[in-house]
Amino acid sequence: MNNAEILALDKANVLGTYARQPVALVRGKGVRVWDADGKEYIDFVQAIASNVLGHCHPKVVAAIREQAGNLIHCSNLYGIGPQAELAALLVANSFADKAFFCNSGAEANEAAIKLARKWAKANRGSGAYEIITTLKSFHGRTLAALAATGQTKYHEGFEPMPPGFVHVPFNDLGAVEAVLSDRTAAVMVEPVQGEGGVNPALPEYLKGLRELCDRDGILLIMDEVQTGMGRTGCLWAHEGYGIRPDIMTLAKGLGGGFPIGALLTTDQVASAFAPGNHGTTFGGTPLASAAAFATLKTVLDQGLPVRAGSMGEYLRRRLSGLQEKYGFVKEVRGLGLMVGMELAFPGKEVVDRCREAGLIINCTETSVLRFLPPLNVKIQEIDQAIEILDGALSSDRTE
Repeated sequence: MNNAEILALDKANVLGTYARQPVALVRGKGVRVWDADGKEYIDFVQAIASNVLGHCHPKVVAAIREQAGNLIHCSNLYGIGPQAELAALLVANSFADKAFFCNSGAEANEAAIKLARKWAKANRGSGAYEIITTLKSFHGRTLAALAATGQTKYHEGFEPMPPGFVHVPFNDLGAVEAVLSDRTAAVMVEPVQGEGGVNPALPEYLKGLRELCDRDGILLIMDEVQTGMGRTGCLWAHEGYGIRPDIMTLAKGLGGGFPIGALLTTDQVASAFAPGNHGTTFGGTPLASAAAFATLKTVLDQGLPVRAGSMGEYLRRRLSGLQEKYGFVKEVRGLGLMVGMELAFPGKEVVDRCREAGLIINCTETSVLRFLPPLNVKIQEIDQAIEILDGALSSDRTE
């Protein structure tokens, strides 16, 4: 089937919850993808930061093939070797002592919300249940994760939202302190807001949150669904800020493109959960765990967090050159290879022009172009992307 045939079949049979781009991608290798008509693209979205090693990395493909021939799925009622190995690798390379596996970022955040409430009721009193989150945050599309999300556009039509979440401005420590109470169980924050416009946390903000949580005996949850796995220049973004959370949530890049999510936490916090308190049918299957183990091992063995830091600096430098060239580019910001370019007008037409010229990017918060290339992206691939973006911007307004 070609692009038109696939899209027509999709429109006729798939629930219309996505604003599809007018292409159907059928093959990928590294930073590049091809659509059903055979057109080649440089992919700087990579499934919204999921393909940290690019498309179809050989080590991930080999791990999936081998595991699929042995055992694809079994219940979490039994020990799962690949899951245990993945947990051990995560624990050895993080602040955490224990891991829980699920299928997505939303599920990881749901687990974090439940664990924080259970822990708070045991340690702060039965009235402690509220979780403080930030405006412009995004924590997922299940109802509790949606209620935690500080963007009303995602709430519309699904009210009433589950109670227990307090939203305050991002990077405003005083606003957090002002709403702390005996009801507070935790603070949940993204080190870099992705869907909110690629907004990095200020160092003093995250350090201040850690101090407030320690002072009041509440938990600090880091939503690293998009920032984890080396994306920001450190294996986990919070490491670059010199702090440790009590709970961290992961997904997207963890499986190298294969669906898996995780919650990591300390022994002290993990003790709040007993058998039966939480669970999932498909979390941490042998197949998903094998894919994630191969991904994380490759990220570590190849030093890709450091590479993401240096390549991210190069990408931002090249984008800053375009900012100097075009007056309508308001700001370039981000950490590592999680980068945003804010325009003075909606970015959809620029995204469309880039795609037509062979570059896939996306736009968040209406006017922020977002760049999420794989961690092993090459300088020449960044240069090619910048050349295409330059052409797309030069066709636009000049102010």
